[in-house]
Amino acid sequence: MSFVAGVDSSTQSTKVEIRDLDTGEIVGSASAPHPSVTPPVSEQNPASWWQAFEMAWSQAVGRLPAGTSESSISAISVAGQQHGMVALDLEDRPVHPAKLWNDTESVPDAGWLLGQLAARDADGKRIDDGTAAWARAVGSVPVAAFTATKLSWLHRTHPDAWNRIAKVLLPHDYLTHRLTGAYTTDRGDASGTGYWSPSTGEYRWDLLAVIDADRDWTNVVPTVLGPLDVAGHWNAAAVAVGTGDNMAAALGLGLAVGDAALSVGTSGTAFAVADAPTADSSGAVAGFADATGGFLPLVCTSNAAKVLDAVARLLGVDHDEFDRLALAAIGEANVPVLLPYFDGERTPNRPSATGLIGGVRSDVTREQFALAAVNGVACGLLDALDALRAYASVTGRVVLTGGGARSMALRGVLGGLLDEPLVLGAVEQAVATGAAVQAAAIAHGVDHATIQTRWGLDAGTGIQVDGVDSGDLRARFADLRDAGH
Repeated sequence: MSFVAGVDSSTQSTKVEIRDLDTGEIVGSASAPHPSVTPPVSEQNPASWWQAFEMAWSQAVGRLPAGTSESSISAISVAGQQHGMVALDLEDRPVHPAKLWNDTESVPDAGWLLGQLAARDADGKRIDDGTAAWARAVGSVPVAAFTATKLSWLHRTHPDAWNRIAKVLLPHDYLTHRLTGAYTTDRGDASGTGYWSPSTGEYRWDLLAVIDADRDWTNVVPTVLGPLDVAGHWNAAAVAVGTGDNMAAALGLGLAVGDAALSVGTSGTAFAVADAPTADSSGAVAGFADATGGFLPLVCTSNAAKVLDAVARLLGVDHDEFDRLALAAIGEANVPVLLPYFDGERTPNRPSATGLIGGVRSDVTREQFALAAVNGVACGLLDALDALRAYASVTGRVVLTGGGARSMALRGVLGGLLDEPLVLGAVEQAVATGAAVQAAAIAHGVDHATIQTRWGLDAGTGIQVDGVDSGDLRARFADLRDAGH
């Protein structure tokens, strides 16, 4: 038997899936936690990711079928949380804890970077804010989540650490480096930095020079490998190039052009596979590349499943009871409206926003409060999907994935609000599965689509929404959103 492994290094944990190379059957899996973070300062020591990987790897290997061993694993790939800044010195030690995507300390730097590309008239008066120029350059407009803004923050606030930088990597790059010793990345994850262009397939050295014109960036950033390249070897296993978490999720869900996905994790994302690059000057839609050679326009919300977790904690219930409470209130009148911007929001770009609740009456019930949280998360995701539709054709199915997709209440509310068919993804851990697809592709020497078809990843379960009536929910949500911030 021959196996491949996919690794998902997320904000919260590292997950490992070991799958049969030919059938895709899971033969071993495990996870290990990362240190918890709470914005606005969201930082982790990259070494903690490696420690979590080693723990999860050992457990997953220990669950392999009798008569097999780690030597049966022919390839491995790592997918990681996008945008994180891993700045290393000459000894591969972090010069500062890794800044994660949901750290918002670089909000001022995002504004400053925009201004550096702003157009001015003959008198020097600014005539635009630079968003269109950034979108043309790299397909996206830098916000606090992007690596470019975090580098600007480090340059501005920690000059001693800045002077010690030898390499700048993304989280998945760091783990691939720990496996292989190489400094590499892929086009998908590189497209989330703010200084690599999906349309040209090249680094934008001029934009890196905006951050620091005195540094030779050519030796600092990692080499961008192709979708089917091998980054190196770890023990007996070939190491695939890896990618960002959203790009891996698209692989794991078997998305085709015209399909869209709603991923409900700590954050929420709406993304679609496209065959041409996109550039949204408003900044709502990030024009990313995907892991196959195509493109992945994506909209991110900062608040998704963690909102459900927070409200469940306030109600003193576990996830199952929370879901039961929310389901019990569907269809009731006078359900409050909750704006889920608990820790600032990325879409719309309101990094200093907080959560709001409207329409609360003295007879409000626990069930209604639970449903208000579910409704708020659903509406935030659909706001993201609406923004995505302006740049990507969504003509097929909408695939629901992520830990929050387990919520029957969320499935029902989303299904009741969508015009397209809502399908539950065929796999539970889409990111780890997508990384395993990358590993299988290099092990077999075939493209990713061949592996997706062999493994049946383009299947899914239709979600029944009979009896769900969300009424004027989205209009009420929009009223609170627009009035509150």
